[in-house]
Amino acid sequence: MAFLADSVPMGEQTVTPREGRDQALPRSATAPDEVAPEPRGGRLARMRAPRRPRLWFEILLIAVSYWTYSLIRNAVPEQRTAALNNADWIWRTEHHLGMAFEESVNHAVNSVTWLIVGMNYYYATLHFVVTLSVLVWLYRSHPGRYAATRLVLFATTAVALVGYYLYPLAPPRLMNGGDFVDTVMVHQTWGSMASGDLKHMSNQYAAMPSMHIGWSVWCGLTIFALAKLPWVRILGLLYPVVTLVVIVATANHFWLDAVGGLLCLAFGFAVARLWYGTLPYALPRVVPARGTGGPLLPTKG
Repeated sequence: MAFLADSVPMGEQTVTPREGRDQALPRSATAPDEVAPEPRGGRLARMRAPRRPRLWFEILLIAVSYWTYSLIRNAVPEQRTAALNNADWIWRTEHHLGMAFEESVNHAVNSVTWLIVGMNYYYATLHFVVTLSVLVWLYRSHPGRYAATRLVLFATTAVALVGYYLYPLAPPRLMNGGDFVDTVMVHQTWGSMASGDLKHMSNQYAAMPSMHIGWSVWCGLTIFALAKLPWVRILGLLYPVVTLVVIVATANHFWLDAVGGLLCLAFGFAVARLWYGTLPYALPRVVPARGTGGPLLPTKG
């Protein structure tokens, strides 16, 4: 058997079997808090442990979940009268608070054609593009945190459906007697569920809570918590701020709808915290392959 001699003080020497030394070496140079231990315990403990996401399952899950979300959201009775009455109440409440600024922002931005057209397309596209991009980034670079962070998004969206059912709300652009400009209709931009034939496929009175805010803040917090480059983290924080300006300027939401979106997001984080025992961003970045003590998933980005 081969041996390795290690120098020690006073000229003494000890020997350690090579096999034993190899076993004592660390399995990964990754920091301890970046590696998830192999799950132990009962079935529930194994279910709650971070695990390697499977691409085919995630694609199927996201597709089915969004289809279900759209189906339920659009199947909720529109309740036009209740939605308009609720919009009047929201508008009066904001005036009472001295914060009814949506109409001024809507008119000011609408006076700059290129700006409002850009915001219309922003509203119609980035809501989906950025959210999916963050999910893909999490899947590739933070597999140990992916499932928990995805759970936040799904729980947020699920509770929003309850809000659509219990509190139908017309957006400012559809208020009776309001002076808001429906920027999509005026500028004839494509892609919005509020325009053209698409408006007949979407519930126009599901403005509370705003998932544009719920999803954008989820994206922003995730990017800020996990990205390494400072300018990327700053962009993450700016994204929901710009989104708030867009939903108000296009008259698609009251600012109080944004508050509703934040409350839904807080619920989503609470669900993930209860299930995993910690916030998603505090979970290990990498996880062992399923059913083994390793190898560790590769660390990226």
